[in-house]
Amino acid sequence: MATTSSFTTGKISAETIGGNGVSLGEKEVKKLKIKRFEPVEEPQIHYLNAEKGLWSWLSTVDHKRIGLMYLAAIAVFFLIGGTLAVLLRTELLTPAKTFMDADTYNQIFTLHGAIMIFFFLVPSVPAVLGNFILPIQLGAKDVAFPRLNLASFYIYLIGAIFAFVSITTGGIDTGWTFYTPYSSSTGGNVMMMTLGVFILGFSSILTGVNFIVTIHKLRAPGLTWNKLPLNLWGLYATSIIQILATPVLAITLLLLTMERALGIGIFDPALGGDPVLFQHFFWFYSHPAVYIMIVPGFGIISEVISTFSRKTIFGYWAIALSSLAIAFIGFLVWGHHMFTAGQSSLATMVFSFLTFLVGIPTGIKIFNWLATMYKGSIQLSTPMLYALIFLFQFTIGGFTGVMLGALSVDIHLHDTYYVVAHFHYVMMGGMVMAFLAGLHYWWPKMFGTMYSEFWAKVSATLVFVGFNVTFFPQFIMGAQGMPRRYYNYIDQFQPFHVTSTIGSYIMAVGFTIMAIYLLHALIKGRKASANPWGSRALEWQIPSPAPAHNFDHTPVVLNGPYDYHRPMSEFQMGVADKKH
Repeated sequence: MATTSSFTTGKISAETIGGNGVSLGEKEVKKLKIKRFEPVEEPQIHYLNAEKGLWSWLSTVDHKRIGLMYLAAIAVFFLIGGTLAVLLRTELLTPAKTFMDADTYNQIFTLHGAIMIFFFLVPSVPAVLGNFILPIQLGAKDVAFPRLNLASFYIYLIGAIFAFVSITTGGIDTGWTFYTPYSSSTGGNVMMMTLGVFILGFSSILTGVNFIVTIHKLRAPGLTWNKLPLNLWGLYATSIIQILATPVLAITLLLLTMERALGIGIFDPALGGDPVLFQHFFWFYSHPAVYIMIVPGFGIISEVISTFSRKTIFGYWAIALSSLAIAFIGFLVWGHHMFTAGQSSLATMVFSFLTFLVGIPTGIKIFNWLATMYKGSIQLSTPMLYALIFLFQFTIGGFTGVMLGALSVDIHLHDTYYVVAHFHYVMMGGMVMAFLAGLHYWWPKMFGTMYSEFWAKVSATLVFVGFNVTFFPQFIMGAQGMPRRYYNYIDQFQPFHVTSTIGSYIMAVGFTIMAIYLLHALIKGRKASANPWGSRALEWQIPSPAPAHNFDHTPVVLNGPYDYHRPMSEFQMGVADKKH
């Protein structure tokens, strides 16, 4: 397969080099040794076929293979966490016991939250799509530290093993937040679960370090900061949060483990500790963790909307810098989870103000995406459908988050199903939809095959309908006073719970169809072209699936990733003399 014959359309000179208003002069041209690309005659070896056997995968340092191994792992965790969610919703069909007892309900509830948050949501976009796409979008052959990248994956698996051992050796019923003093005194194997999450944190930290160094040091010639794809800005901001916030969670869980093992009074008031201190520590990590999950999703949405609107992204720098603003302000708003925990009036007012403030950069992104679509030539392919679903559902999640940031409203809605609905509209309605948009968008580049657009749209419709039928009624019953996490409830809330459960079944059917057509595409899908979406981004200028080393020669970026104002015939890219 010829590798990069679409890189140039003619001889490159100083006059033709540019993009996003940046040009290179004669000296820069000579320094980069840019020349016209000559197609390579010998076929390239795809990374899936480069080396055979299981060991070649387990010992690989190829960022693409590592991304695919992460994809397989989080797919398993999503299946487990989703199955547990359906079981919970089935139990809540009736006000009293349906088919499980209260202790089992509490354990399944805890596992659903812990698996979905720590083992699916946090690593899904950075570890899967970030690992696969980031080096290609940079014009690099791999991340800065390939072996560290593989080590991060194994640390992730080790953490998962510890967590699942806790399930088989007593289980846990603390809820995914592990609130003290209950978690420091209850039975079950809390220590094993918290140790698993503690280990998992190192994977997140190392991935963040790897991505930041890669973005700074391995950008292709000509790929200046103002040509960086917005997906990479999202991953860059996410990596900063991972490095700064994750150690706080690790220390918190380590202190909890010490309290249980050694009887040291840190959080348990019976031992002289302060349980509110645990909440401060936990939410100082966990609210930035919300942005670890959602900010890289923002980057995906920017790529998808620009590609399928056939327009240059509106407000490039506003979107890029708003990702960094979210990363910074996100560290300052943890106290809005604790409005009812006895904070001072001044503290609650400050945290309420900061909660409103963090909505500004998020709103900037949404308005810029809408402006990008305005008068665009919109193509409703599956990735774009998920992007539109994201816009609808995440906007609802954002508005309801502002409602919860208001002190007078939060006092009434705290610990009700309103919070459950808000959280799921942000996390699943936002982040998961963004992940699905990215998965469908880069699927041809990952596997070299195309999925069925018909069944993909059927699945997207079912997921959209099922999600809203599941969670929108929870806003209503939460506003009416239905507490969250309750095993039993009064009869007046049963119609809402029944509706939610029916919605979860519809959503489960949608995800099942998705699994079937993606597996079919993997095995028997028709071959994908190098650039099936007509994108201007760098990753679409190489063959599908991506070659083993991404690029035969070091690419020189001459255009911006969103230069849709230029026809494809004028889209150019050079290659330097250096060969990988």
